[in-house]
Amino acid sequence: MVKDQKRQKSLKRHDMLTAYIMLAPALLVLLTFILVPLGMALQKSFQEWKFYGESQFIGLQNYMVILRNPYFQSAVFNAFKFVLILVPIQITLSFLVASLLKNMTRRASNMTKILLYMPCVLSGIVSAMIFLFFVDYNGGVFNQILRLFGIPRQSFLIRPGSAVAIICMIMLWLGLGYNTLVTYAGLLSIPDEFYEAAMVDGAGMFSKLFRITLPSMKNYFVLLSIGLVSVTLQMFEIPMILTNGAPQNKTLTPILYLFNNFKDMDKTMAYTITGAVLLMCVIAIINSFVFRVIKSEKLLDD
Repeated sequence: MVKDQKRQKSLKRHDMLTAYIMLAPALLVLLTFILVPLGMALQKSFQEWKFYGESQFIGLQNYMVILRNPYFQSAVFNAFKFVLILVPIQITLSFLVASLLKNMTRRASNMTKILLYMPCVLSGIVSAMIFLFFVDYNGGVFNQILRLFGIPRQSFLIRPGSAVAIICMIMLWLGLGYNTLVTYAGLLSIPDEFYEAAMVDGAGMFSKLFRITLPSMKNYFVLLSIGLVSVTLQMFEIPMILTNGAPQNKTLTPILYLFNNFKDMDKTMAYTITGAVLLMCVIAIINSFVFRVIKSEKLLDD
């Protein structure tokens, strides 16, 4: 009995050692490229730091300056505005398209999924250039069509409303394929027995939708929300190419604001780093909250 216990302890130690050895490369990469740079960024955010010269500790001064900056405030407001617009629309569209895919034949479904996913392989810069070809004031396709009907050319990217709408259209176009496939996988994971039992009980289409489909898809919707919120708050290439934050800073995003500050020689690097740390904190808080929601839902399902 004693020998068996010692043998089990020895095997347990051996398994733990093997696990740590297997995890060592990943932990080393995590330490080198994430934890160490993060620690350095936090340190620099409390200093008046430049590439050359001595650094001086100034406490929370960088944070106070950037939080009081009206351009940074506008950028953060715009980011949350894009979140409130894009996240509900993207999730709703993904659910509707995924529902259509589920009812298609296998061949038609496969072809549609390929076509939907194709924009996902494009970068933000390429996507912005494609849409710029359509909305450009001088030679854009839309303005050429308007001229055929005798309508004056329109400055789509100079008007705040149309500029925001175009950026949202590009983001929806880029993300629809991936989000639809995730939603489609979630719909396929719902057991058919649930719907069969509902049909026996005489449940209608809307009853099955609100009592079976949507509750079963809740965790998938939360997972999509995490990615959509993070991507939207970090949006950069599309507004940079199309408007560079104009008109009236209505399309200025936090990352674009930090990029412009990085090019400004009158501002220290610590100022830009501080803004990045603040944005990281916002994303981390939102994701932490959502992960807690996912965990609680799993416990309830069990």
